[in-house]
Amino acid sequence: MNVNQHTPMASPYGQPQPGYGQPGYAPLDGGYPAPYAPYNGPSSAYQPGAPPQGPARGPPTSGAPPISAPQPYNQYSQGDMQNGPPPMTQAPPRPAASQLYNQGAVNLSGPQPSYPQNYGPQPSMQQVTSQMTGMQITSGAPTPTGPGYAPPRSSQHPASTAYSAAPPPSYTQAPPPASSAPTQPPPPSGPAASQQYYGGPPPPSQQPFNSSLPPTSQRQFPSPGLPPSSSQQTFPPSSYSGPPPFSSAPPPPPPSQPHPYQSGPPPIRTQMPPTSMAQSNHLPPGPQGPQCPPGPMQQPPSQPGMQGGYPPQQNGAFGQGRGPQPGYAGPYPGQPNYGAPAPAPAPGPPAQKRLDPDAIPSPIQVIEDDRAKCTEPFNTGVRGQVPPLVTTNFQAKDQGNASPRFVRCTAYNVPCTADMAKQSQVPLAAVIKPLATLPPDETPPYLVDHGEAGPVRCNRCKAYMCPYMQFIEGGRRFQCGFCSCVTEVPPHYFQHLDHTGKRVDCYDRPELSLGSYEFVATVDYCKNNKIPQPPAFIFLIDVSYNAVKSGMVNIVCQELKTLLDYLPRENPEMDSVVRVGFVTYNKVLHFYNVKASLAQPQMLVVSDVSDMFVPLLDGFLVNVNESRLVIESLLDQIPEMFADTRETETVFGPVIQAGLEALKAADCSGKLFVFHTSLPIAEAPGKLKNREDKKLVGTDKEKSLFQPQVGFYNTLAKECVAQGCCVDLFLFPNQYVDVATLGVVPVSTGGSIYKYTYFQAQSDTERFLNDLRRDIQKLVGFDAVMRVRTSTGIRATDFFGSFFMSNTTDVELAGLDCDKAITVEFKHDDKLSEETGALMQCAVLYTSCSGQRRLRVHNMAVNCCSQLADLYRNCETDTIINFFSKYAFRGLLNNPTKAVRDTLINQCAQILACYRKNCASPSSAGQLILPECMKLLPVYLNCVLKSDVLMPGADVSLDDRAYLRQLISGMDVTESHIFFYPRLLPLTKLESGSLPMAVRDSEERLSKGGVYLLETGLHLFLWVGASVQQELLLNIFGTQSFSQIDPSLTSLPVLDNPFSQRLRDIIESFRAQRSRYMKLMVVKQEDKAELIFRHFLVEDKSVSGGASYVDFLCHMHKEIRQLLS
Repeated sequence: MNVNQHTPMASPYGQPQPGYGQPGYAPLDGGYPAPYAPYNGPSSAYQPGAPPQGPARGPPTSGAPPISAPQPYNQYSQGDMQNGPPPMTQAPPRPAASQLYNQGAVNLSGPQPSYPQNYGPQPSMQQVTSQMTGMQITSGAPTPTGPGYAPPRSSQHPASTAYSAAPPPSYTQAPPPASSAPTQPPPPSGPAASQQYYGGPPPPSQQPFNSSLPPTSQRQFPSPGLPPSSSQQTFPPSSYSGPPPFSSAPPPPPPSQPHPYQSGPPPIRTQMPPTSMAQSNHLPPGPQGPQCPPGPMQQPPSQPGMQGGYPPQQNGAFGQGRGPQPGYAGPYPGQPNYGAPAPAPAPGPPAQKRLDPDAIPSPIQVIEDDRAKCTEPFNTGVRGQVPPLVTTNFQAKDQGNASPRFVRCTAYNVPCTADMAKQSQVPLAAVIKPLATLPPDETPPYLVDHGEAGPVRCNRCKAYMCPYMQFIEGGRRFQCGFCSCVTEVPPHYFQHLDHTGKRVDCYDRPELSLGSYEFVATVDYCKNNKIPQPPAFIFLIDVSYNAVKSGMVNIVCQELKTLLDYLPRENPEMDSVVRVGFVTYNKVLHFYNVKASLAQPQMLVVSDVSDMFVPLLDGFLVNVNESRLVIESLLDQIPEMFADTRETETVFGPVIQAGLEALKAADCSGKLFVFHTSLPIAEAPGKLKNREDKKLVGTDKEKSLFQPQVGFYNTLAKECVAQGCCVDLFLFPNQYVDVATLGVVPVSTGGSIYKYTYFQAQSDTERFLNDLRRDIQKLVGFDAVMRVRTSTGIRATDFFGSFFMSNTTDVELAGLDCDKAITVEFKHDDKLSEETGALMQCAVLYTSCSGQRRLRVHNMAVNCCSQLADLYRNCETDTIINFFSKYAFRGLLNNPTKAVRDTLINQCAQILACYRKNCASPSSAGQLILPECMKLLPVYLNCVLKSDVLMPGADVSLDDRAYLRQLISGMDVTESHIFFYPRLLPLTKLESGSLPMAVRDSEERLSKGGVYLLETGLHLFLWVGASVQQELLLNIFGTQSFSQIDPSLTSLPVLDNPFSQRLRDIIESFRAQRSRYMKLMVVKQEDKAELIFRHFLVEDKSVSGGASYVDFLCHMHKEIRQLLS
């Protein structure tokens, strides 16, 4: 297969236009197989803690990969060497990052010996012997690879990380009684605490945090899962031998000299080459939280801002150590002490070493390493090349595959057979963002117009012309890269071939040389075979008592007067062709005639909401410029007309029906903007009742709370999709509004939901208006159909996102905007070959905002492998997590939350166990060995398990969970990454031009004397330490002391100093990168708002019972060992 690697010449196609497409095609040959059973791991991943003798659970009875006899262990890890030059079309080798090192190894049994201390330069070729009972860790001369390992064929360096800090002795102590008091105070109660995450501040009358509640009972190591009140399963350390030893061990390398690299106790931070400490995450390793009741940190304070080697992070405190805080059990509570007094240590060792958080894989280190590696543009011309991480700024150059901004895959080297895919359990999926916005230095897809003939396609599978089509017979016919069918080249498209078999006009045609491009669609691709009308926007405003009282009605009406000048358009010089209409409603609907010839707008009331119709055709949908005076008059009058309303009840179903009927009457597609405040309890179709029942949380009936209450909205959504009517919902609730049901239409039509709980005009207007402005202006396509075609051997079997599907192949989107991503899962239906690789083509047919019908095409080619090692070397963890979160959140509709969490843990354990068994060099079972490109899988998976959707705190409302569940279903990889692992920046020193290096999301990393900015993609927090320097306070807040900082600030004062200017610039640049406006919340140390902030320190144990990263890693290690035994 020839993927062109030359730079295409300047294209003759005028300015590329945004858009994307997919036609009405003939169905693919053959039906789709029944969906595959999702996983085949054991049904339950956790077992309640068992006594130390004997395994905690028998080997899984179904689906664990078959285990062969245990391999003899060899102490030496194998090194990395390329086995021959990489084949032409394959990606160049990724740099090796696979040193095995044993951080802080402690012996597995018996008393703890003294350690030889090896500091200074890493001992690379000299022997380091840790006097461990029954285990010698050496790093000696190269030895042949361990027995039983066929050299995997591969063109790339091995990559794997084995963390080995041998565990403390196993505990013999049983779990404490379930009722023992927890070490933290109870989760905050009161309606507001968490609603603050997603909405505004609580109403003044309510106390968000009530710490006088009785403590919730928890057992030790509550499983990521049910809220504390329900009975929790435990996985106490007693059932395994403690934290996994970690080591950075190379994986299945091509055979060659080993690359052993182990050292004794954790090295003190010395200057050493980055590769040698793939994990050292800038913190001098040390006793991080002893296994005893949490107490002050035992780490001497490190200097802020030291540079060189790995900058240390402020560890815990300046000066004196910080004791446990309310609501948080100290730095890293010892493993067994989750809800109990500290147990007596097991007899024997004088001091148990706790697993050092710096010895385990650090997200920050991986992100920084990837940034350092990415020095030149990413060219997409090489098949199967893994792109830079989403956290890295890079320039993408399209040379035949779609840019990673449009398509990201979970694996860029796909197993050749279904058996191999099943054995590894690595999901094969792509996250596609068809209309993604590109940075200014990248060229948007070119628009190709083939005139009346339309795009050239394969006769059999209907794939569109692309770089994977092979021209034969002098250019008269082409062979399809997807189905191998041969098709005649239409006369108008004929061109001669050069001596290599390529068409001579290859680089003049985007569809022959690029991965992404657009075609102008002919009338055959239009609904009812007629050219579409330009789309319309209809604004439907709730004018009930709550809406008027909160100020929402006034704010919306004032803003719309200016926003109507910014309706979407493709040419900034031209006026938008989008027409607008206005409706207000409470229990009845008010339509407005704003025809240009009227002196004043006219109101028409429809009070029979059970049979909705539009009372006027002419004058409802109008051109903004023609009717500007009438529209402005209307927007001034609406707040006055309803200022004294006493009507508190609202309807919702008829409101969407009204907008839908108006679009039908105008025979166009479009978008409804609905501004709504309360549960629709008035008598009307789609009426709802309050079904919020906290007692169901954690039970088997919990899933019903995520399902829509009535079937009415599903039917309505289907009608909206058929018309191309997309719905965006802006919610302003003060209590339960049943987001799970109200969200059905927005989610099914490709729309968005925005939620402003306890909306308060003075503090939330900025966030709401920024969201509204972006929502109205952003690039959007209407009446879209997406189809994903694949080459023989795999097919798309499952889709996740905001859309509707009436058959198994077509993803229908009434609206598709530049923020929406669709995740597609692929399964094998035949064998793949290493030579040809696997191909995917995503085509989206849509109507642009100017009313033009278009096809946007994205092509992607990946490699195929017959060795598991090649798969594990070319995965992308961030994309895998995006897939897992969507898979899990959809699973909540039909399964208990605990079952969903267990399934995730089990699949993750199977992925890592398969790697350990088939790819890693033999080593002690006490070592946890992770593939290099998946070493962050456990920490990120734990963040998904601890999310509010899967493990809510007592203060998280059902609406918040339903809202997040729906929001994440349409996220791309960049957004899901920051959502699950927020960015935490220390702000002690700010240089212009570069951001300070982030620190890990743990309270241990916060210094009392520091100020930190935390970004989650939905919120921004500015955390201020209690002993911060006065100079910093003056620079940021203009105040002299900590006590003078106003915690209710939502924006920083504009001060005339470089620090203030730079900090405000950073905040603005963060906001510009996200699809939703992040409101700033100032959090003072020890303040009640700190509970909300701490919720996002995802490496720590959560108030709702989620495990800390260290503990979860130990648990994963135990799960992997059980699968392997």
